Amino acid sequence: MPQSDTPQKLTSPQQTSPSVKGKRRWLWLIAVILIVAGVIVIRRIVASHAPDTKTPRPTPVVAVPARKEDVPVYLNGLGSVVPINAVTVKSRVDGQLLEVRFTEGQDITKGSLLAVIDPRPFQVQLTQAEGQQLRDQELLRNAQLDLERYKTLWDQDSIPRQQLDTQQALMRQYEGAVKIDQGQIDSAKLNLTYCQITAPVSGRVGLRLVDPGNMVHATDAGGLVMITQDRPITVVFPLPEDSLPKVLARMRTREPVTVEAWDREMKQKLAMGTLLTVDNQIDPATGTVKFKATFPNSGNELFPNQFVNAKLLVETKREAVIIPAAAVQRGPQGAFVFLLNADKTVAMRPVKPGVTQGDDITINEGLAPGNLVVVEGAERLRDGGKVEPKDPAKAEEGRPGRAK
Repeated sequence: MPQSDTPQKLTSPQQTSPSVKGKRRWLWLIAVILIVAGVIVIRRIVASHAPDTKTPRPTPVVAVPARKEDVPVYLNGLGSVVPINAVTVKSRVDGQLLEVRFTEGQDITKGSLLAVIDPRPFQVQLTQAEGQQLRDQELLRNAQLDLERYKTLWDQDSIPRQQLDTQQALMRQYEGAVKIDQGQIDSAKLNLTYCQITAPVSGRVGLRLVDPGNMVHATDAGGLVMITQDRPITVVFPLPEDSLPKVLARMRTREPVTVEAWDREMKQKLAMGTLLTVDNQIDPATGTVKFKATFPNSGNELFPNQFVNAKLLVETKREAVIIPAAAVQRGPQGAFVFLLNADKTVAMRPVKPGVTQGDDITINEGLAPGNLVVVEGAERLRDGGKVEPKDPAKAEEGRPGRAK
């Protein structure tokens, strides 16, 4: 086929007609207009649902009324339970332990038989001592008879004075021998008594330290068993030396000073007792003085060497104004509380706190019984601010860990 010599124009893919370019500009313009319109609509919707910043919402709070009650004032100290008597029972003679007559942990009375040591060696010693005494007694009796004869002969001037004096000395020697024999007899009898080991005090026996069949000695360090007298029982606890004048003043009234024993976490009261005495000196290393209280311990509430929190009652404030300690705030000007007014606003009120007992605190000045004080939500308040009171019971149920 013949080819034409006329050149042909090729159309480039990048070249676009003016009509296509115009359509694209309109599409971009429409898209921009739609986006701007959408942003305006979204802003109006958000603005319509946004809170009014010019009128802040009231702060939710919980308020409780101040009350008037008698408040006991306690002094607290960490103490240790100490038995009235703690005795380690030991053998007073050497021998083989034949029997143990007690049960570990048993309550016993003074004089109860605890153990028996083999008495046969001491019975033999007693027999020997009694035989020796009989022999010496007969020698003494014979010496006394000879002395009577010598006195008669001396009166008749038949013997020299020296012979009479010698006989008198011999009789006194035999008298001394008889006394020595009596001492040996008493010692053997005493050892036989020590073979029966009895309780020196009433109390509770601990764990057995020696089993039957073992040899025991008077010099053994451990002993046979420990007895603790725990009815009644005492608690020894320290208090700061600054508290001493208050306690001594209370003791001078001759009225019993109440002491309570609580567990370590101060959640359970274990026993009630009375103050027994106070130590005669202050510990210079700690600046404290030791007190001792006695407790009946009839139900074994306290155990020897147990750590307890002792609360000593020093006084009782009559008709004191009480509020929860959480209501008291601290600031540069001192302590204050927020009072809830009838128009659901709060007012800052300066107060003078007193003593703290548990979760409550006494107010010496600044409050009257019945004043509503804010106990929850006070950290977000200001003087004259609007609040929304909540029911204290419902707020308590809504806390984590509370039953609803």
